[in-house]
Parts: sequence; structure tokens; C-alpha cells
Amino acid sequence: MEALALERKQEQNRELRGRLEQLKKERNAIILAHYYQRDEIQEVADFRGDSFLLAQKAAETDAEVIVFCGVHFMGESAKILAPNKTVLIPDERAGCPMADMVNVDGLRRLKAQHPNAKVVTYINSSAEIKAETDICCTSANAVRVIESLDAEEIIWVPDKNLGHYVQEKTGKKLIIWEGYCNTHDMLTVKDVIEMKAKYPEAEFVVHPECRPEVVAMGDYVGSTTSIIDYCRKSDRRQFIVGTEDGTGYQLRMDSPDKEFHFATKFLVCPNMKVNNLKKLVKCLETMKPQIYVPPAVADKARTSLERMLQVR
Repeated sequence: MEALALERKQEQNRELRGRLEQLKKERNAIILAHYYQRDEIQEVADFRGDSFLLAQKAAETDAEVIVFCGVHFMGESAKILAPNKTVLIPDERAGCPMADMVNVDGLRRLKAQHPNAKVVTYINSSAEIKAETDICCTSANAVRVIESLDAEEIIWVPDKNLGHYVQEKTGKKLIIWEGYCNTHDMLTVKDVIEMKAKYPEAEFVVHPECRPEVVAMGDYVGSTTSIIDYCRKSDRRQFIVGTEDGTGYQLRMDSPDKEFHFATKFLVCPNMKVNNLKKLVKCLETMKPQIYVPPAVADKARTSLERMLQVR
């Protein structure tokens, strides 16, 4: 029975992929997928990447329609950077709890308390927060963004763990908002110790959204893309991975001869996983749901995103 169900699932996916290719041509559409998406989404994507790479691609593409397979703030960023494009997201319920941890009123109060401060906002945030921001960043360029600022005071929102990491790396004092990624923050020192005992030859690669004490245990610390690149280039054969488990797709694609063990089975973002192949096809058939950002908000937010993209 299980074999039959698997065969039916594979046949359904083949049909969906065929329909998807037809719709992409009809709509002049490009599919962007974050590394944390389901394998079936990453398999059909025109471009896979982290938040920084996908933001770049959205800004550069000639396609008329962008289907953003990620969470809502990513679709917003694509719409802000490509205002004349139609931006779709397969499931509008794909939110980000960390992005919801910072609100405009609270940020404005903090800015009023520190009127000379520059505001640096992690891209994992709403368009309204980006509109209150001097410059955005991703985990890939956060250190470079902070180093690029000539400011005595820097307000950092919303991820306290990444903020702590950046503060240590740059030596600059940040006024850090108390947000965090539910998924990365779940990883504990105990989890890592147990995995290191189980796989003593493995290197521990970890995302800076994890807790500081966990990040301190890392043999390599970096963004999703830099973790993937590091593992591909490394001579080591085993890795303990401290980031969302969707990254395993690209890790296995790049290095099929290496072993990847995720540091805990709970490194799964439920919001990223609500998108699937069926919803992807449906959103191109119906051209819904579309991402909308009010022009006044988009204009302010665009400045902070464009400044981010200029930092090399």
C-alpha cells in the first residue's frame, strides 16, 4: 500500500511539474525559493538562495511575475524592489514570528529615545518596519553593514541572537531589540554536545540566529549560503548542521558524498513548510495571492533595501 501511495504521489508531482512549466511560460514567471522550502519546491525553482541572494534576484529579473516561495516578508521585499512586477506567494499564511516581534510604535519610541542613532533592520521584518529603517541587512552581510556605518549609536532589530553575534564581530555597541527566530533559538548546548558525542569526526556549522552559547560552539559560523559554500569546499566528510533542515536539499545536491546531520530534529520552520507544489501551481493559475505594499511604505522601505544591496 505504501509503495502504491508513493507511486501515485510521484505521478501527481510529475503532472504538477508539467503544468507548472506551462504556466511559467504563459505568465512569463520566475520562481524564487528560499533554502528552507520543501524539497519539492526547491526542485522546481528557477533560483534557490537565502534572503540576500533572493532579494538581489528579485531586483534584477526581467520576468513579469515573481513567485516567491518563502515567507511573507520576503514577498514584500521582492515587491518593494520590483514594484512594477506581480509578486505572488503560494500561501499567504506563511508568516515569520520573528518579524512579528517588532512593531512600528515600539520602534518609533526607541528611535525617540536615541535620536542620533542609525537603525539597522534584519531583512526578517515587515515593510512597515523597513520604512522606519536607515539600512537593512541579512545574515550574509550584517557585519559589513554595521562596519559601513559611521555612527556612535546603532539600533538593531529584531533578532537579538544575530545582533549579539554582530556586536561581538564588529566591536560596536548595539541597542538590541529582544526578538528571535523560534526555530534557530530552539537549538541548545545540550543538543550540540549529544550530536558531537555521536559524530565525533563531524564539524559543527551553525547559523548566527542561534543562541550565543550555541554559536560559540561552532567550528564554522555563517549565513545559510556561506554554510552551504563552506561544506561544499571543505575536505571534511561529516557535518553537524545548526540551521533549518530545508538547507539539506542544497547541501546534498552540492556534496552527495558527504554526511549531514542536523543538530536536532526540531530545526524545522513550520511557516516555510506551508508552501507545497500544489499551492505553487494554483497560485500561478489564479494569480493569487498577490503581495501588496502601500506605495508610501514601499518608497521608504526601498531606500533601506537598496542601501543593503550596495554594501559589498
